[in-house]
Amino acid sequence: MGVEGRDKAKALEAGASALSGQLGRTVQRLRKAYNLSLSDLSEQSGVAKSIISQIERNETNPTLATIWRLAQALDVSIDKVLQGAEDEPFVEKTARAEMPMLVSDDGRCRLAIIGWIKTVDWLQWYDMHAEPGGVLESDAHQRGSIECLSVLDGELEVSVGGRLERARAGDTLRYRCDRPHVIRNTGTAPAHATMVCILKAAVMD
Repeated sequence: MGVEGRDKAKALEAGASALSGQLGRTVQRLRKAYNLSLSDLSEQSGVAKSIISQIERNETNPTLATIWRLAQALDVSIDKVLQGAEDEPFVEKTARAEMPMLVSDDGRCRLAIIGWIKTVDWLQWYDMHAEPGGVLESDAHQRGSIECLSVLDGELEVSVGGRLERARAGDTLRYRCDRPHVIRNTGTAPAHATMVCILKAAVMD
């Protein structure tokens, strides 16, 4: 038996609230995955910073046009933004073309975000390709954070805290990333590596 009148209105309101809550959590996860501030996302989407903040806090029910703008800015489809979290399959596939991509300032380093978006607050995982001469400069992460760079092909150089280390194919470098750090491809061939950033790790003395 269906619900009518006030009961139907309450059911629709509850459904909208639940959807809005999932939307807010998803927008926030994607924004953090791209290392975007509220101002950055506002500038890229054309949606006011205050509205994005309200969406993330589940304080408003945005229009479809607003959701579309946010989805475009975050480089995902609307259904990805709106999908629920309760019935997600245990096995989840992301096609190569759907992976969010970060590009260094010089355009020579590309990082595909291959980690699970739900762990972005404490674990970030990237597939990195760096052309010869490519430089990836990163700001400091939270205190105690550790980055693990495993070189699959080529050679990469990491500079952090005044120390310089090089790694070839098969090598892994682990270093504190709670201070500015730089990864360079100083070789003559393209380099390929996986990068895992562990945030909120135990504070190191």
